[in-house]
Amino acid sequence: MIKGINHIGIAVKNLEESMKKFEKIFSVESFHQETVEEQKVQVASFNLNGILIELTAATDESSPIAKFIEKRGEGIHHIAFESDEIQSDLTKLSNDGIELINKTPADGAHDMLIAFLHPKSTNGVLMELCQPKNT
Repeated sequence: MIKGINHIGIAVKNLEESMKKFEKIFSVESFHQETVEEQKVQVASFNLNGILIELTAATDESSPIAKFIEKRGEGIHHIAFESDEIQSDLTKLSNDGIELINKTPADGAHDMLIAFLHPKSTNGVLMELCQPKNT
Protein backbone atom coordinates (compact mmCIF):
# COMPACT_ATOMS: atom_id res chain seq x y z
CA MET A 1 0.00 0.00 0.00
CA ILE A 2 1.27 3.48 -0.85
CA LYS A 3 1.75 5.40 2.41
CA GLY A 4 2.88 8.91 1.43
CA ILE A 5 5.65 11.00 -0.04
CA ASN A 6 9.14 9.70 0.70
CA HIS A 7 11.24 12.14 -1.34
CA ILE A 8 11.43 14.61 -4.17
CA GLY A 9 14.18 13.89 -6.69
CA ILE A 10 15.95 16.84 -8.31
CA ALA A 11 18.22 16.25 -11.29
CA VAL A 12 21.45 18.28 -11.10
CA LYS A 13 24.52 18.60 -13.31
CA ASN A 14 27.04 19.24 -10.54
CA LEU A 15 26.34 17.63 -7.19
CA GLU A 16 28.89 19.63 -5.18
CA GLU A 17 27.67 23.01 -6.48
CA SER A 18 24.06 22.03 -5.94
CA MET A 19 24.76 20.90 -2.38
CA LYS A 20 26.28 24.31 -1.60
CA LYS A 21 23.22 26.04 -3.04
CA PHE A 22 20.69 23.91 -1.14
CA GLU A 23 22.78 24.20 2.02
CA LYS A 24 22.28 27.98 1.85
CA ILE A 25 18.58 27.83 0.96
CA PHE A 26 17.56 25.35 3.68
CA SER A 27 20.40 25.76 6.24
CA VAL A 28 21.36 22.13 5.72
CA GLU A 29 23.98 20.95 8.18
CA SER A 30 24.71 17.59 6.59
CA PHE A 31 23.86 15.54 3.55
CA HIS A 32 23.54 11.80 3.19
CA GLN A 33 25.67 10.87 0.17
CA GLU A 34 25.91 7.65 -1.80
CA THR A 35 26.45 6.25 -5.26
CA VAL A 36 23.84 3.93 -6.74
CA GLU A 37 25.77 1.94 -9.33
CA GLU A 38 22.69 0.23 -10.78
CA GLN A 39 21.10 3.63 -11.56
CA LYS A 40 24.43 5.27 -12.55
CA VAL A 41 23.90 8.19 -10.15
CA GLN A 42 25.35 9.95 -7.16
CA VAL A 43 22.84 11.13 -4.59
CA ALA A 44 23.03 13.78 -1.90
CA SER A 45 19.92 14.08 0.24
CA PHE A 46 18.69 15.87 3.31
CA ASN A 47 15.56 15.70 5.42
CA LEU A 48 13.15 18.61 5.25
CA ASN A 49 10.42 18.14 7.85
CA GLY A 50 10.06 14.41 7.19
CA ILE A 51 10.47 14.47 3.41
CA LEU A 52 13.82 13.82 1.77
CA ILE A 53 15.08 16.20 -0.87
CA GLU A 54 17.29 14.10 -3.15
CA LEU A 55 19.81 15.82 -5.39
CA THR A 56 20.77 13.36 -8.12
CA ALA A 57 23.67 13.63 -10.57
CA ALA A 58 24.65 11.22 -13.32
CA THR A 59 27.86 9.23 -13.06
CA ASP A 60 27.66 8.12 -16.70
CA GLU A 61 26.31 9.60 -19.94
CA SER A 62 23.94 6.64 -20.29
CA SER A 63 22.28 7.36 -16.93
CA PRO A 64 18.58 8.24 -17.02
CA ILE A 65 19.48 11.44 -15.15
CA ALA A 66 22.00 12.45 -17.83
CA LYS A 67 19.37 11.88 -20.51
CA PHE A 68 16.78 13.83 -18.51
CA ILE A 69 19.10 16.83 -18.06
CA GLU A 70 20.10 16.74 -21.73
CA LYS A 71 16.45 16.83 -22.78
CA ARG A 72 14.87 19.04 -20.09
CA GLY A 73 17.66 20.62 -18.06
CA GLU A 74 18.07 20.53 -14.31
CA GLY A 75 15.00 20.45 -12.10
CA ILE A 76 12.41 18.25 -10.48
CA HIS A 77 12.90 14.76 -11.83
CA HIS A 78 10.42 12.69 -9.80
CA ILE A 79 8.25 12.40 -6.74
CA ALA A 80 8.73 9.20 -4.74
CA PHE A 81 6.01 7.54 -2.72
CA GLU A 82 6.78 5.00 -0.01
CA SER A 83 5.15 1.61 -0.29
CA ASP A 84 4.99 -1.16 2.25
CA GLU A 85 4.44 -3.80 -0.47
CA ILE A 86 6.07 -2.48 -3.65
CA GLN A 87 5.61 -5.59 -5.80
CA SER A 88 1.92 -5.84 -4.88
CA ASP A 89 1.46 -2.13 -5.66
CA LEU A 90 3.19 -2.54 -9.05
CA THR A 91 0.98 -5.52 -9.92
CA LYS A 92 -2.19 -3.65 -8.91
CA LEU A 93 -1.21 -0.51 -10.82
CA SER A 94 -0.35 -2.51 -13.92
CA ASN A 95 -3.68 -4.36 -13.71
CA ASP A 96 -5.41 -0.98 -13.38
CA GLY A 97 -3.83 0.20 -16.65
CA ILE A 98 -0.95 2.29 -15.28
CA GLU A 99 2.14 1.94 -17.49
CA LEU A 100 5.23 0.87 -15.55
CA ILE A 101 8.83 1.65 -16.38
CA ASN A 102 9.95 -1.06 -13.94
CA LYS A 103 7.82 -4.20 -13.63
CA THR A 104 10.02 -5.39 -10.77
CA PRO A 105 11.81 -3.32 -8.15
CA ALA A 106 15.50 -2.43 -8.47
CA ASP A 107 18.06 -1.29 -5.90
CA GLY A 108 17.94 2.41 -5.06
CA ALA A 109 19.43 4.90 -2.62
CA HIS A 110 18.83 4.71 1.14
CA ASP A 111 18.74 0.89 1.03
CA MET A 112 15.40 0.97 -0.81
CA LEU A 113 13.79 -1.07 -3.53
CA ILE A 114 12.51 1.29 -6.24
CA ALA A 115 10.33 1.22 -9.35
CA PHE A 116 9.12 3.99 -11.63
CA LEU A 117 5.69 4.60 -13.14
CA HIS A 118 5.66 5.99 -16.69
CA PRO A 119 4.72 9.69 -16.88
CA LYS A 120 2.39 8.89 -19.81
CA SER A 121 0.12 7.27 -17.23
CA THR A 122 0.56 9.83 -14.45
CA ASN A 123 -0.31 13.16 -16.06
CA GLY A 124 3.29 13.86 -17.06
CA VAL A 125 4.79 13.32 -13.60
CA LEU A 126 7.52 10.71 -13.18
CA MET A 127 6.55 8.82 -10.03
CA GLU A 128 8.69 6.39 -8.10
CA LEU A 129 7.58 3.79 -5.60
CA CYS A 130 10.10 2.89 -2.93
CA GLN A 131 10.19 0.39 -0.09
CA PRO A 132 12.83 -0.07 2.58
CA LYS A 133 14.58 -3.39 1.98
CA ASN A 134 14.20 -4.43 5.62
CA THR A 135 10.36 -4.57 5.45
